[in-house]
Amino acid sequence: MPRRRKRDIIVKGFSKLLKEDKLKIVAELMNNSAETIDLMKSFWHPDKHKQEIFDEFSENTISNFYIPYGVSPNVIINGKMYLVPMVIEESSVVAAASSGAKWWLDHGGFHAEVVDVIKIGQLHFSWKGDVKKLYEVWDELTRAFRTATTHITANMETRGGGITGFELLDMTDKIKDYYQIRVSFNTKDSMGANFINSCLEEFGQTLKTFLSIHPDFKEEEKEVTIIMAILSNYTPGCLVKTWVECDISELNSLDDQLTGEQFAEKFMTAVEIAEVDTYRATTHNKGIFNGIDAVAIATGNDFRAIEAAGHTYASKGGQYKSLSHVEIKDGRFKFYLEIPLALGTVGGLTSLHPLAKQSLELLGKPTADELMMIAATMGLANNFSAVRSLVTKGIQRGHMKMHLMNILNHFQATEDEKQLALEYFEDKIVSFASVHDFLKKIHLS
Repeated sequence: MPRRRKRDIIVKGFSKLLKEDKLKIVAELMNNSAETIDLMKSFWHPDKHKQEIFDEFSENTISNFYIPYGVSPNVIINGKMYLVPMVIEESSVVAAASSGAKWWLDHGGFHAEVVDVIKIGQLHFSWKGDVKKLYEVWDELTRAFRTATTHITANMETRGGGITGFELLDMTDKIKDYYQIRVSFNTKDSMGANFINSCLEEFGQTLKTFLSIHPDFKEEEKEVTIIMAILSNYTPGCLVKTWVECDISELNSLDDQLTGEQFAEKFMTAVEIAEVDTYRATTHNKGIFNGIDAVAIATGNDFRAIEAAGHTYASKGGQYKSLSHVEIKDGRFKFYLEIPLALGTVGGLTSLHPLAKQSLELLGKPTADELMMIAATMGLANNFSAVRSLVTKGIQRGHMKMHLMNILNHFQATEDEKQLALEYFEDKIVSFASVHDFLKKIHLS
C-alpha cells in the first residue's frame, strides 16, 4: 500500500480552528515549517484590532498578502483635478495611467458622464400554470412585492434609490416550466448586492404566498418552486462613458517618427483591430481593466464583478470586441470608452478597510457616480498609453524598463548593482537574459 503523503491528509473542522493552529497545519506541509510560520506572521498587521478586521474579511485567513498601493497624479476629469489611488502588482500600470493622464493634462483633460445607474436582480422560478393569468394579475403581484419589502427599501428610498421596475420573462421555450422575474434597482452610492439579494429573497416568499391564496389560480397552479434569487453582475444599465479629444495637429508631439495625422490613423487602426479580432480584443480590454481594477481594489470594490460585466458587455453583439473606440472627424481625434461599472462608496469594504476609506477621502469622498467616472477614466488612460506604445516604440521597451527592478530583485542584486543596471539599461532593451548577462559581467570584472 503506498505511503500517504502529508498533503493527502484530510483536515476536518479546519474553519473552526484558531488562527495559530491553522497556520501550523499549513506550515507542516512546507519543507521548513518554522520559516513558513515566521514568514506568514511577518505580514500580520502590528495593530491587533486592524488584523482582526482583515481576518474577518475572508475565511480561513492565516496572513495578509501585500499589493503595492500607488497614486496617479494630474488626472483632470470634467475640469476637476484628482490624485487617484491605484492598487496593483503589475509594474507598468500606474506608470502607463500616469503617463496618459499627464499628456492629456495639457490637451483638454478627460471628460466623463454617467449614462445610467440601474442594476438588475433575478428571481428564477419553475411553475406549471397558465402564464396569461400571471400577466393579468401582474400589477397586483408587483404591488405585493413592494409592500413585502418596505422594511428593506425604506432607507434606500430616503436616499433616492430603491426598486425601479419589474419584468416577467417567459423562458419556457428554453427550459421547461422556467420563468424569471427581472427586477431593476437604483442603489445610489452603495454597490447594493446585499440590498438587492434581500429584496429578491423576499419576492420569492411573496410569490409563493400570492399564488397559494389567490382565487384566480387553480389548485395545480398554486405550487411554485423558487430555483434561486440573486443579483446579476451584468449591469448594462449601469453605464459610464469617458473620452478625450483634441485637434490632430496636437498629436504631432507624441512621436518623432510620425506626424499627428499618421499617429491618429495608426492608433485608430490598432483599435479597429481589437474591434474585429477577438484575440487582440482580449489583450486590449485587459489593458483597460488594468486601470479600472486598480481603482476598484484601492476603494474596496468588487473587481471580479466589474470585469465579468465588462467582458459580457464587450460580447453583447455576439462577438467579443474592444471596449474603447476611436473617431477621426473634421480634423479632430476622439478616443472614448463606454463600459458598465457597478461601484459603491458606502457599505462593505469601502467603510471597513482602513485604506479603502483613505482612498475615498483622497478622491474627495466621491459619490458612486463620480467614482464610476474616475475608474473608467483610469481605464482609458491606461489603454491610451498602451496603444500609444504599441504603435510607436513598442510595448516591451517601456514595460521591461518598469520590470527591471523586479528582475534585479529576482537575482538578489545589491543596491550598487541595481544602480549600475539602471544606468546601463537607460538606452537598452531590458530582458531577463540581458540582465542576467549584465550582472554576470560585473561580477567577473
